[in-house]
Amino acid sequence: MSDVELVLRSTRVITPEGTRAASVAVAAGTITAVLPYDAEVPAGARLEDVGDHVLLPGLVDTHVHVNDPGRTEWEGFWTATRAAAAGGITTLVDMPLNSLPPTTTVDHLRTKKEVAADKAHIDVGFWGGALPDNVKDLRPLHEAGVFGFKAFLSPSGVDEFPHLGQDQLAQSLAEIAAFGGLLIVHAEDPHHLDAAPQQGGPKYADFLASRPRDAEDTAIAQLIAQARRLDARVHVLHLSSSDALPLIAAAKAEGVRITVETCPHYLTLTAEEVPDGASEFKCCPPIRESANQDLLWQALADGTIDCVVTDHSPSTTDLKTDDFATAWGGISGLQLSLAAVWTEARRRGHGLEDVVRWMSTGTARLVGLDARKGAIEAGRDADFAVLAPDETFTVDPAALQHRNRVTAYAGRTLHGVVKSTWLRGERIVVDGEFTDPKGRLLTRTP
Repeated sequence: MSDVELVLRSTRVITPEGTRAASVAVAAGTITAVLPYDAEVPAGARLEDVGDHVLLPGLVDTHVHVNDPGRTEWEGFWTATRAAAAGGITTLVDMPLNSLPPTTTVDHLRTKKEVAADKAHIDVGFWGGALPDNVKDLRPLHEAGVFGFKAFLSPSGVDEFPHLGQDQLAQSLAEIAAFGGLLIVHAEDPHHLDAAPQQGGPKYADFLASRPRDAEDTAIAQLIAQARRLDARVHVLHLSSSDALPLIAAAKAEGVRITVETCPHYLTLTAEEVPDGASEFKCCPPIRESANQDLLWQALADGTIDCVVTDHSPSTTDLKTDDFATAWGGISGLQLSLAAVWTEARRRGHGLEDVVRWMSTGTARLVGLDARKGAIEAGRDADFAVLAPDETFTVDPAALQHRNRVTAYAGRTLHGVVKSTWLRGERIVVDGEFTDPKGRLLTRTP
């Protein structure tokens, strides 16, 4: 213990064994021990006693659109990672779109890393993209350290990232399975979307009808069939349709290598409360009805859904028009995700240990970072969030750190105030004050 530099002490530390009073010893950015609460502080170590605030592992958000480079007026690494840090997130994995260029070749990945290198306030990893014409690039990207590959089964919303047809999905998935990679999928079937009524205009009910549940259900069934045939590892992004849950549960029981995420907005917002014209609530797939939301929570509780991520997908404010057909579809939620999920989780009888499992442990496992991230135990990175779980705040868009301060949570009162965030034993934000960027660029561990 002579090399311990820092001891963080709390009456409530969330560990893999449960929540308990403890002192967490840190050396060289790594947790070296989780000690009894009243353990003697080693000579030369600094004690940080956070009292009754909860010490939890920093969150790992594996679904973030940073849009940098190319669409930095939408977001950027500096602003996105500050927003994440303010919300208790210490690691994010960046989606291969909506940056220009998209992360679909090794050269494009190199460009992305050069932009991110000196702007990251937290640790950042990268997804690659699977397009109809880049099968040859998948293995090189894998070898360059991307955490997996994103594909759309319906139009993505940006021309430079076309979706895969079923034959193209099979081809890409076969290649990814051959080197043991992971395909993560936006699962909506384009034929069902084309057949749905397309009214346009400001009424949320019309937009909801344009993105029916059966579009998700069909695409997920097709993905399961392909994964079963190829023994491939696949992940369903941003599940919103509860109708797909029996399909997923049956596939898991059968041994299909499938995992599933959902998002804070599907767990905390409902279609019934979306005002007409309020396109800050627009995302694809859409926010659905309250009865659907109840079933998503049940699936989180029973393990059918593995994790919760933001799908932070911002845009400039002018793209959030009052016409749901033409407005950009994306929810900006990085800074508020922990508080939003915790507010609803506590109302439904879940504890912070559940939230940590969904938003830190499970997400770290998804991308193979669970040797270093996602838990407070010896050998992991000393990444922490200090949370006052019973304190509340009212969401003020002006107080958000992401670049375009549009949010579906404006005016909501949420439980859970992040008092400070720590990255590898260094406090990177406290009470809204930030240090210089200290994040690292992460690669997949072979």
